[in-house]
Amino acid sequence: MAKVLPVVIYPDPLLRERSAEIEDIDDDLRSFVEDMAVTMYATDGLGLAAVQVGVTKRIFIIEPQAAGGTKEDPVLVFINPEIIRSEGQDRAEEGCLSLPGVFVSVPRAEKVTIRATDLDGNTFEMEADGILAKAFQHELDHLDGKLIIDYVGPVKRKLALRHLDPHKYDDL
Repeated sequence: MAKVLPVVIYPDPLLRERSAEIEDIDDDLRSFVEDMAVTMYATDGLGLAAVQVGVTKRIFIIEPQAAGGTKEDPVLVFINPEIIRSEGQDRAEEGCLSLPGVFVSVPRAEKVTIRATDLDGNTFEMEADGILAKAFQHELDHLDGKLIIDYVGPVKRKLALRHLDPHKYDDL
């Protein structure tokens, strides 16, 4: 039975590691994706990268409604993803399950095409814009050890991080 996994919270150094490529798609990976999905829904996330639940593998999931599906559809699974095309630029406020209460303005491509492998081992491409394109880029950042706070300067970063631990950043 799928279970809710603990979410890794900043400043855990695991969040800064580059995730490793996935070599084998097996039942253990499929079971892990089920746990990731349960965790994402339990935390009201739009997406979730494996590293956010303590596994440094190149896989993330996205809530199906972000791609025009329904809550009953299976989550979208992206194994060893890469963005192969991007265009335009937009800036919007983003939050992150690993940085609870922290929101910062992040520049993202308006439109992206992602290439990945699914749970059946098939390579596919998906084009996205809007919230789905932002979600792709956000989750892919996690796989590379990058966080939303890396997109702002030191003062804005300190102000944003006060939401995690107000006393730790009192020196402003």
